[in-house]
Amino acid sequence: MNKFATIAALSIATLTAPVAALADNPMVGGAAMYEDKNIVENALNSEDHTTLVAAVQAAGLAETLMGEGPFTVFAPTNAAFDRLPEGTVESLLMPENKDMLVQVLTCHVVDKAVMSDALRGMIADDGGMHEVPTLGGCVLDAAYDDGVVTLTDENGTMATITIADVKQSNGVIHVIDNVMTPVM
Repeated sequence: MNKFATIAALSIATLTAPVAALADNPMVGGAAMYEDKNIVENALNSEDHTTLVAAVQAAGLAETLMGEGPFTVFAPTNAAFDRLPEGTVESLLMPENKDMLVQVLTCHVVDKAVMSDALRGMIADDGGMHEVPTLGGCVLDAAYDDGVVTLTDENGTMATITIADVKQSNGVIHVIDNVMTPVM
């Protein structure tokens, strides 16, 4: 191969590498999600997760979720936070409510990477419902029906996984349409 062909081949490989890294990952909130970025780095780019990012930062959890992991994050959208009673988000973001905010957020985090096919397998193995313990002490009930995985918190709030298997360098994100809350 001559020098120009080698340069051309390297240039093409360099230009297509980001596309290959994205090939298996869905877009989230209008942004590409890259497997070589961590949970926080990717979430910062999602227009659908600005409330979640602000809450993670206010709770002091950004460094943790940028850590080695692996983590599974069930990531509520802005619309999910908007479904909470009026004033809830603003109240949780107040410094004096940081402990409650940490508990709410960590009720969306599992200390291992769980892809949706593995979760569906656990649900099937458990007869249609699988308990998912979270870092926040919440136990979410996962179910699978008609091609849809749902999570139900201890208060009876149900969330649907709307985008599954968004691979991260330190785990996986599953986008959900409701906020999971601990028993108060």
